[in-house]
Amino acid sequence: MEGKSNPNGIKNIVLVHGAFADGSGYKGIYEHLTQQGYNVTIVQNPLTSLKDDVKATNAVLDAQDGPAILAGHSWGGAVITEAGNHPNVAGLVYIAAFQPDKNESALTWFQSAPPAPENGILPPDDKGIVYYDKAKYHGGFCADLSKEQAAFMYASQGAFYGECFVTPLSEAAWRNKPSFAVIATEDKSINPDIQRNMYQRSNTKATEIKGSHVVFMSQPQKVAAVIVDAAQTVSGN
Repeated sequence: MEGKSNPNGIKNIVLVHGAFADGSGYKGIYEHLTQQGYNVTIVQNPLTSLKDDVKATNAVLDAQDGPAILAGHSWGGAVITEAGNHPNVAGLVYIAAFQPDKNESALTWFQSAPPAPENGILPPDDKGIVYYDKAKYHGGFCADLSKEQAAFMYASQGAFYGECFVTPLSEAAWRNKPSFAVIATEDKSINPDIQRNMYQRSNTKATEIKGSHVVFMSQPQKVAAVIVDAAQTVSGN
């Protein structure tokens, strides 16, 4: 049974989504965390540039009434690495997410290992927007969800501008803030070995969970537990 969070500890959780998805995917985690007494806010980042996504995240962080755990999925990992320098951020959680260093981009790490055959990330179109191949979306992005869920997610994905992927970070918050991570062991979008390599480099406390790239949707209780551990650890509980 899920218990209540320590009222004297960190109670604010801010969640940042990645590319080819939107904030609605966090509903399961939202429910698990709010049931435990946490105040959860989900950033609807525009996916137009690193700067714009960080701005949207900072606006939410500005509105927090105290310290927060900032969690990001996939591309959202690059966003929280930059936005995590905000004074209200007490700790970071990477959910199958990119964790670049200063002067690195998400693409730096994406290219560090061969993509899985199931991966369906397409080249930018004539507007600079990157989409996920519809034929590969279910198998490559969210294989452990139903076909119906996958179809809805594909239909509601945000337009992700390729500029985001190639923009280097100006500061890496994980160098100064406690960091935690979930490695999705069945991930076909970000090779699990890339995740392991990033988190090992940064001495991030990583938890391996069997799941697809959207492990936060297929295993919300387990991912929520990692976020709770981060909040309690940073609070000293």
